Amino acid sequence: MRTIQLILKRIIDIFISLIGLMVISPIFLLIYIMIYFKLGSPVFFIQKRPGKNEKIFKMIKFRTMLDVKDENGKLLPDKKRLTSFGKFLRSSSLDELPELINVLKGEMSLVGPRPLLVEYLPRYNEHQARRHEMRPGITGLAQVNGRNTISWEDKFDYDVKYIDNFSLLLDLKIIIKTFFKVFKREDISSKNHATMEKFNGTDNSNS
Repeated sequence: MRTIQLILKRIIDIFISLIGLMVISPIFLLIYIMIYFKLGSPVFFIQKRPGKNEKIFKMIKFRTMLDVKDENGKLLPDKKRLTSFGKFLRSSSLDELPELINVLKGEMSLVGPRPLLVEYLPRYNEHQARRHEMRPGITGLAQVNGRNTISWEDKFDYDVKYIDNFSLLLDLKIIIKTFFKVFKREDISSKNHATMEKFNGTDNSNS
């Protein structure tokens, strides 16, 4: 039963991402132009992320921050580089639209654990590493249960909970909840950071 649902999940991913890219193409183009004139080039933010079974792929997002550096050539903190326009793209999740390309290519799914930084791979414990047993998603169980306002440990617990309890019905519930979260623009930033602080590992955690 699970295998059949996983096959259907992939078919749904292909159908929705393909139709979605065609339908939103005018919005896609408008955002592209606005980013080019407001934030400069490159318009896309492309970064290597681990996918299913920790296979590395290049995730595509719209750029939301300026490339402003200090006198030593080091990028300034996210808070100083994130403009009001960039904040709007993040809060509305419009910066995530190019990830539909990753979904169409089979590197991501509409729903699943969010793909994080490659540098985090050696920092996961055995429980947390299970988040890579399925394709990463544009949205996921952690994103509708606190997103950037909950701890890394809670996020990973939600990721593993999703994998253990996966069903197409659960995917549907997450997608519906995601629309409400985006509409209300909830849980975009953590309490003390413009974006989520980095994950440095969990001490003495086997749960």
